[in-house]
Amino acid sequence: MLRKPKWFKQGIRSTPEGKRVRSLLSSLNLNTVCTEAACPNRSRCYAEGTATFLILGKTCTRNCRFCNIGTGKPEPVDPTEPERVARASKGMGLSHVVITSVTRDDLPDGGARHFAETVRWIRDLLPDASIELLVPDFGGSMESLQMVLDSSPDVLNHNVETVASLYPKVRPEADYDRSLDVLRRSSEEGFVTKSGIMVGLGESAEQIDETIADIADTGADILTIGQYLQPSPKHYPIKRYVPPEEFDLLAARGNDLGIERVVSGPLVRSSFRAGETYRSLITQWQDADKETSAKQKGEELWNSASPQGTSTSRPN
Repeated sequence: MLRKPKWFKQGIRSTPEGKRVRSLLSSLNLNTVCTEAACPNRSRCYAEGTATFLILGKTCTRNCRFCNIGTGKPEPVDPTEPERVARASKGMGLSHVVITSVTRDDLPDGGARHFAETVRWIRDLLPDASIELLVPDFGGSMESLQMVLDSSPDVLNHNVETVASLYPKVRPEADYDRSLDVLRRSSEEGFVTKSGIMVGLGESAEQIDETIADIADTGADILTIGQYLQPSPKHYPIKRYVPPEEFDLLAARGNDLGIERVVSGPLVRSSFRAGETYRSLITQWQDADKETSAKQKGEELWNSASPQGTSTSRPN
């Protein structure tokens, strides 16, 4: 395994808030992707009073070679979990709730109903919070995806993860085009749509560019780009540590291709500053709507005041 460069060093943060979050999650018997996926930001997120919930157990039916989450025969679905996630969200005082899951190919709907039920519980207990769902591909079932969309999350996230050519090695049970279809359906339905990719697995600059372009073509609004970190020697080997300045270039490229928010950096993960990113996007859209409305109103006033038969274009 390659040695981590200096820009990965983070101070370990232990705060009363972090201890409270851990205690609350433990008391409600909840899993987080922060812990199960060994996220490098988990101490900071807990210290700031946030976490990303991992539902449908902590055992995945797939075996992606980059992922630290355990694989095997999953646990039975716990029908009380949606309520417990909602209670934890309320107890943490979250304004933006991020929920993901293991992939459950063993379930007829891939866990879609469980996602939807979780959204409903959060809406009941924490009605002012925005909700972001990071979903699997549901085996390509648009019916299952629609069940999730019908629960009206504020953000629908599905990670493409890596370039198409690496799927057979890195995500052998997934499909690149199928993942793009998830994003495209979400965007077509009018949802804020988000995806994420990793770099450092051996992809070329051209392949990264093609992947960002493919994601942009689905209509995605938000993209996260982060450094792949090899969880253990048995996982897919890391090929390169991408320097911070290259992440800045990737962000600019994503923006150029039409993705409005690109969060890019060595330690960026799917839920990194998720609430902040979502709120900034919505504020931008609201400001644009106000500006458009003001311009339209001005046009109407100008047109109504113009003498019949004269030009109705506004003066420079």
